[in-house]
Amino acid sequence: MSVITIERKILEKNDEIARQNRARLAEHGILALNMVSSPGSGKTSLIERTLEHLNGKLRIAVIEGDVHTSLDAERIARYRVPVVQIVTQGGCHLDAHLVAEAMAKLDLAHLDLLIIENVGNLVCPANYDLGEAMKVVIISTTEGDDKPLKYPAMFRQAEVLVINKIDLLPYLNCRLDALKQHALQINPALKVFETSCTTGAGIPDWCAWLEAMTRRKSAVPEAPGHGG
Repeated sequence: MSVITIERKILEKNDEIARQNRARLAEHGILALNMVSSPGSGKTSLIERTLEHLNGKLRIAVIEGDVHTSLDAERIARYRVPVVQIVTQGGCHLDAHLVAEAMAKLDLAHLDLLIIENVGNLVCPANYDLGEAMKVVIISTTEGDDKPLKYPAMFRQAEVLVINKIDLLPYLNCRLDALKQHALQINPALKVFETSCTTGAGIPDWCAWLEAMTRRKSAVPEAPGHGG
């Protein structure tokens, strides 16, 4: 019972800081995305392609979460956008306090979009609200079409699903229709994109939607509370 009590207190404290983060983001009209996935899904590559396509259209910053290294932040820094690295020293997820510290290093008054790349993990990040407008779950075709059934909590809490590495479908035992069906069975409201960071397929559609959502967010600041 004591374990349950401690966990509840930790989550309550996290949620309070997440509300503060969300209020700060709303004050500046910033759309914040919490990018979650298993390791190797192509999160960082998707962010790189996004930065290329939205260069000059939106003011973007990136918060990078990693267990031990700053390798992904070094990749993102090449795109000349503000980037803050969080190294969790073994921690399997980001929490609202870590994101608040990272946000303090950014000039929020000059941002439209904040991308938070969470630690590669489809379990722990599902429980932690960071103050984001929405969770974007990325799954690669190399992971198989049953991944949503194995990790339903993350798909249930996400607003957007990006199916990445679709260029590899001819070489894999992954059924795209089955993958989407499994995900939508868990969360029928999921907005689904199919992308390849190698060929560029689907990237323009993803970026056009992202730009439209960001413009809408900037025009109508959100009141404190979860939702995109």
